[in-house]
Amino acid sequence: MGGVVAIETLLAAQTLWHAGRSAGIAAEGEPTGHAALDALLPQRGWPRRALTELLLPADGVGELSLLMPTLVRTTRAGGTVALIAPPYLPYAPAWQAAGVELAALQIVDAGPRDALWAFEQCLRSGACAAVIGWPLQADTQALRRLQVAADSGDCLGFALRDRKHAANPSPAALRVEYARDARGQGAWQVRKCRGGPAPAQTYAPGTA
Repeated sequence: MGGVVAIETLLAAQTLWHAGRSAGIAAEGEPTGHAALDALLPQRGWPRRALTELLLPADGVGELSLLMPTLVRTTRAGGTVALIAPPYLPYAPAWQAAGVELAALQIVDAGPRDALWAFEQCLRSGACAAVIGWPLQADTQALRRLQVAADSGDCLGFALRDRKHAANPSPAALRVEYARDARGQGAWQVRKCRGGPAPAQTYAPGTA
């Protein structure tokens, strides 16, 4: 039975057509709020109904600034954003000053194992427009479950992880790694993207 493929694997790879879903809409991305980054991505934004991995050398390198335009737009449109076990308590005045509607922001405090479960449930629930998690214990199977949950819950999922995981395969639709170039400037490198080859060009914050 070597030809039998698990249904979750097919869903995670987006090789099954879902009845009632428009192919045109599925191919479009959610604008990141960074025009130069959108221009690099085949879907011209974050992949919808999917998991995006941000691979980081450390916390606080600009990952929340990268996501902030999306969070602002989402909460202002009435969508709920869930933060699953963030490593630091978000500073509410700064988020509010950035434009986030705090009433639409939910923070889930949990240990590593429970956090992974909560991440999946929030993605799958259909009640959240975007979910950000910091999964510490997530193997390929766990990430696949998160990808499938984001798809079934019609949700933007963001997993913020140590960049040491970049060498490991991942079912995430998009993988973006933060690194420093030869001049020591920080930039985001697309390592994997659905819909086309990963671009060689990096995105440096502050570009149009």
